[in-house]
Amino acid sequence: MPGIAGFVGTGFGAENSTALQRMIGSMLHEPFYASGSYGNAALGLWAGAVCDTGEFADCVPAWNETKDVCLIFSGEVYPDPSEISGLTIRGHLFDPDTAGYLVHLYEDQGLAFIGKLNGRFSGVLVDLRTRTAVLFNDRYGLGRIYYHQNEKGLFFASEAKAILAVLPELRSVDPAGLAETFSCGCVLQNRTLFAGVSLLPPGSRWILAGKREIVKERYFDPGTWETLPHLSAAEYTARLQETFSRILPRYFKGRRRIAMSLTGGLDGRMIMAWAGRFANGLPCYTFGSSYRDCNDVKIARRVASLCRQPHETIVVDTQFFSRFPVLAEKAVSVSDGTMDVTGAVELYVNERARQIAPVRLTGNYGSEIVRGNVAFRPGRLDTAVLAPEFAGLLPGARDTYYRERQDGHPLSFIAFKQVPWHHYSRLSVELSQLTPRSPYLDNELVELMYQAPAGLVVSKEPSLRVIARGNADLSAIATDRGVRYRPVPVLSKLGSLFQEFTFKAEYAYDYGMPPWLSAIDHALATLHLERAFLGRHKFYHFRVWYRDRLTKYVKEILLDPRTRSRPYVNGRALETMVTAHTEGRGNYTSEIHRLLTSELFHRQLIDSR
Repeated sequence: MPGIAGFVGTGFGAENSTALQRMIGSMLHEPFYASGSYGNAALGLWAGAVCDTGEFADCVPAWNETKDVCLIFSGEVYPDPSEISGLTIRGHLFDPDTAGYLVHLYEDQGLAFIGKLNGRFSGVLVDLRTRTAVLFNDRYGLGRIYYHQNEKGLFFASEAKAILAVLPELRSVDPAGLAETFSCGCVLQNRTLFAGVSLLPPGSRWILAGKREIVKERYFDPGTWETLPHLSAAEYTARLQETFSRILPRYFKGRRRIAMSLTGGLDGRMIMAWAGRFANGLPCYTFGSSYRDCNDVKIARRVASLCRQPHETIVVDTQFFSRFPVLAEKAVSVSDGTMDVTGAVELYVNERARQIAPVRLTGNYGSEIVRGNVAFRPGRLDTAVLAPEFAGLLPGARDTYYRERQDGHPLSFIAFKQVPWHHYSRLSVELSQLTPRSPYLDNELVELMYQAPAGLVVSKEPSLRVIARGNADLSAIATDRGVRYRPVPVLSKLGSLFQEFTFKAEYAYDYGMPPWLSAIDHALATLHLERAFLGRHKFYHFRVWYRDRLTKYVKEILLDPRTRSRPYVNGRALETMVTAHTEGRGNYTSEIHRLLTSELFHRQLIDSR
């Protein structure tokens, strides 16, 4: 996955350059990746980066004209055009489509430039004039940086495995982190699955000055947004339209081809409603089920057609199942265990999406930022399959989650905790294949959301109005949940109820099916009831897949003696659970997700040398 890696301090003496290359090498997962590095013995700094060939960061290390300021960078930023033109007026020479221009921002603005960057990024800035280096990330923490500090120095990397490559003694699991993953689907509080390895907090700027003490600063405080005054409903709606339409062109910049990942919801449609004014050709695609054209596909196809753009459906077909073992292992490995085995689907569809375009524009984070959707919470697991001591950690994980959720502004929980802790896992898998972009984490837009009046915080009405103002034809199409602008009395309500029913029915048939009903469903297998329920809203269906197409793999991994002997597993109960699910006598989809993921995590990142 593209990112940075390195260390500052005494390191490994004469082997420092070799150690850095081991770190970088552990992140070179694809043949289309490139890399660059920089070492300075006088500063005690060795740093490098991996990037997608041709992307914004494919210029590292980037230098100023006098070769005394250097930047190691990963990610993308989406500046206001005036910022770029200002540098040109002041005589700087640079390519505006690469990260090299950021060096000149630093020359003009000093370290304050980091706080003004708008995007997803991480980096190391080296100033030979002051003999300092600065490690930094974006204000939301999506430019993830793992770190570990010991007597040899500070080690940092976008992937934990890069640190493990030079410090193998860190290959041990943090039980609390693993329990939080089982309970909440992610590790909380900027901790990780690895004992002794932490995450750089969002909005960090750590000043590394040779071998002296590290100065750990935060350049952005969410509190500066939390105290903003609320706008009236009319002013907020007007500001939302103005801000969204103004910032959107930023996300179409660059030399690489861009495609739109469309669904049947509001957020991608907001982009399409305004993109026609400046997007010269925007191919669209939607991920689809093998059972039927799901609602996302049907609606996205209509949206693309109205916008006069081509549309393609990327189907999870039979080839996926033959590749599942490799894809699942890769998803867990690339994400350092943060993404569960369902990431195999994400890998599969994003591999194919890259063939359309290496940049994927999406509506990701829209419902969370614009409409306050909390996307994760503690789940329910059958703890009988867990060792009692480990199962006893799960209530503590739930308590930690609710403390974090109740601490501070609701939007701050979403933007500065949910985004880097929960959403990062899927992003890491996507990043391994292409460059995702979403305008919904634009600094100006997020700031505006803190000013939303209480009555519109979770309302769909402002988004619908923005769509209608941008493209009235798109506002007439109901969403995948039957929501439309200016609904038709009775008919729209009936349509919405029907879509809600099919959505809940599909969930009930797949993830939510109770064990007693699973047995009845399996007894009626010859009727293929799944054809009636699945594929209307979702394009992956793991309960049925684990029972049928992936049975062999599930048994091979979970009934292996290595898996059954893990200290957090009840081996006998695990065998009973796997047998019940694969024979159709129960539904243990969530438990299988967690246990498959944790076992692959151990094999690839803990046991592996």
